[in-house]
Amino acid sequence: MISTLGSFPSLYLATLLMLASTGLFNTYIALKLSAESVSAFWIGTLISAYYLGLVFGARIGHRLIVRVGHIRACATAAILSICAVLSQSLFESLPVWIALRLIVGVAMSVQYIVVESWLNEQTENSHRGRVMSVYMVMSGSGTALGQLAITLYPTLDLRPLIFVALCQALSLLPIVLTQRKLPIPQLPAPIDFPYFFKAAPQALFTVFLAGNISASFYGLAAVFALGQGLSTPQIALYTATSVIAGLLAQWPMGWLSDRTDRAKLIRNNAVIYTVIAVLMWGWMSWPYWVMLIFAAGFGVIQFTFYALASNFANDRVSAEKRVGLAAVVLMTYGVGATIGPTIAGALMRAGGPNMLYVFSSVCALILVLLMWRPKWIR
Repeated sequence: MISTLGSFPSLYLATLLMLASTGLFNTYIALKLSAESVSAFWIGTLISAYYLGLVFGARIGHRLIVRVGHIRACATAAILSICAVLSQSLFESLPVWIALRLIVGVAMSVQYIVVESWLNEQTENSHRGRVMSVYMVMSGSGTALGQLAITLYPTLDLRPLIFVALCQALSLLPIVLTQRKLPIPQLPAPIDFPYFFKAAPQALFTVFLAGNISASFYGLAAVFALGQGLSTPQIALYTATSVIAGLLAQWPMGWLSDRTDRAKLIRNNAVIYTVIAVLMWGWMSWPYWVMLIFAAGFGVIQFTFYALASNFANDRVSAEKRVGLAAVVLMTYGVGATIGPTIAGALMRAGGPNMLYVFSSVCALILVLLMWRPKWIR
């Protein structure tokens, strides 16, 4: 892992700082609005606005990179994100905050495309899993550090926003000062959606379903745990166990994906996820320690689906197509992450908290069936 980390140090450091800013920003918004007694509906709308921004930003990012190159596109997005973050200190209107949240999603989408397409273009297929696993570790670590940073600001004043802006600004330095070879300039052409869906249909379906599963967990796992009668510390440990397990699994899963068929690995993981999720349907009451084991199992699988699917897709396209592919992957994930929590939330309201894992198991089962390579998806 250390040698892989040293292969793209500037991109990994930039990712760590970008996600630290996002992790703190997300936590700050949620806590501040909750403290002001804003309804869960509006907080959920803010979550959806960010993912919707990822969808729009994918198209914008592709065009921007084609026009001005990777480094300038990343700088433009960082400046836009900094302005959106600092603008929150000037407005108290919730609709304005939702609009700013959308802008941050757009900006982050551009930055994701820059980093992911750069990594994938300059990585051989035999090492792609390990390279992307370190990228996911940096993403998860940055998010966790950003969430922990909120403890430095118990009064929830404007200082967290300044911290977020500083992290975004600092994330530019590794990119603009890198001595690494720049990616191949992209030809000015629109995103060829039919080409990508024909080249890697299973990978993109995996990304879409991963968006449904992961975003539903992030938004509703605490609601599920509360419905099981867990205390606030127990809920925190339950969700943290899943996230930490996913973080620790990135490198081993990436290493394994470089040595086996990625499609079979995704399918086998989906089978395991389906089995664990079915056990959480509410048919029996599990001790808390067993729930933590299940949470770890969920994290290992659900938080590695994206990297596995991205690697699977990039194995099937040429280098000059990878900026467009990164945009399509992010758009597909964003669409899934936008609609997943909405569907799961509606099911939970109608059928109780255990419906979260009914929804997740159905998504995983669909993925199992898709990865059997039926004729219609070849």
